[in-house]
Amino acid sequence: MPSKVSGWGGTSVAADERKSENLEAITRDAPLSRGLGRSYGDSSLPPPDRPIVAATALADRFLAFNEETGELTAEPGCSVADLVHTFLPRGWVTPVSPGTQFVTLGGMVAADVHGKNHHVDGSIGRHIRRLRLRVGTGAIVECSPTMEPELFWATIGGMGLTGHILDVTLQMKRVPSPWIIGYRRRVRDIDEYFAAVRDAGEAWPYRVGWIDCVSRGAKLGRGVLMCGRWATADEAPSKFPPHPHRWSVPFMCPSWVMGPAAMRVFNEMVYRMHSPASRVHIMAPERFFYPLDTVRHWNRLYGRRGFTQHQSVLPESAGTGVVREMLELLTRLGGATFLCVIKDCGDQGQGMLSFPMRGTTIALDLPIRDNTQRVIDELNEFVAGHGGRVYLAKDAFTRPEHFRRMEPRLEAFDRVRRRWDPEGRIRSAQSIRLFGDRQ
Repeated sequence: MPSKVSGWGGTSVAADERKSENLEAITRDAPLSRGLGRSYGDSSLPPPDRPIVAATALADRFLAFNEETGELTAEPGCSVADLVHTFLPRGWVTPVSPGTQFVTLGGMVAADVHGKNHHVDGSIGRHIRRLRLRVGTGAIVECSPTMEPELFWATIGGMGLTGHILDVTLQMKRVPSPWIIGYRRRVRDIDEYFAAVRDAGEAWPYRVGWIDCVSRGAKLGRGVLMCGRWATADEAPSKFPPHPHRWSVPFMCPSWVMGPAAMRVFNEMVYRMHSPASRVHIMAPERFFYPLDTVRHWNRLYGRRGFTQHQSVLPESAGTGVVREMLELLTRLGGATFLCVIKDCGDQGQGMLSFPMRGTTIALDLPIRDNTQRVIDELNEFVAGHGGRVYLAKDAFTRPEHFRRMEPRLEAFDRVRRRWDPEGRIRSAQSIRLFGDRQ
């Protein structure tokens, strides 16, 4: 029976969501697989003419793990939370993690997720050793960097459009302790933020910035740089880190909760609660990597209209001044945002549609209002004009003409995709909106 299937930002459709531990059974005629639904827009929603989706969350078994090398084979429904809770006590972690632990391994591959350490370790695709897929012809195919490599690299970051992922082999990362050494530094503007990133250097492999996008003028881009590294055995407490207390938003909030006035107050509070003096302290990894996970259903704060996230990456070749220009554009457009996250990225990965490139990524949570499409259009015009691109896992509003300007790799991706799916059976609502797939 059809039920409501939603993206994290609130975009939803009525669909037959097929749930089973047996992925080979439920993927036979489904146009798309879906994990925990944490992609923000329509990338995990099925096409309107075939509203069927294979839900992977029940297929969450660990199939094999080598304790000496850290190589793990698992079903795609395993979540980052599963990996943290099972393997951190053994001294292993996923080498790359997004900002929430409530995403699946299959979803991580499909989006080629990046984390706070992209400038050091790249995105998750660099650490994937093998994939098993059901492609559009119905065949089940194994691929890797050396076995059907074009299919493999099209699947890394391919948004689930090359086939249904049935299992994943991932190289885990050994850590010296289960604790993080954290470092925080308050910055007065965007120029000081970039200076702080340079000062952090190689000592801090994990780093991310929170930026106040409401303040203007001399305060434009003020915020907090947050860095981290795994504590050594000598630095770490003897006990295992506790799980953080979680609370929940119990209902959809009225729209004023995330309105401009509330955002100004919130941004001022966050900035002031951090001391001007730099601070180094030990902390539990869940608090460092997944701060928003302490609030379940936090997307309800945006109300019934929901929200979207505009996440873009601007190339290093454009210079750091282009980031200031983008923040100035956002404030002119009235795009007040509760959350603006900024990170520096390393080299572009081998995934054919992988999002990060060497430069700066800016993520903006925007409440959906009457002018949202206009705001996204202007931001995308700016990003495309400077050689950047948007993150498909977060997108709901980009127009196909902007996407094609940003993505010169699309033609090569489509050639590989059609080789394995000549009839175009594997599709999503997003691929119809952006890629030109049939409706």
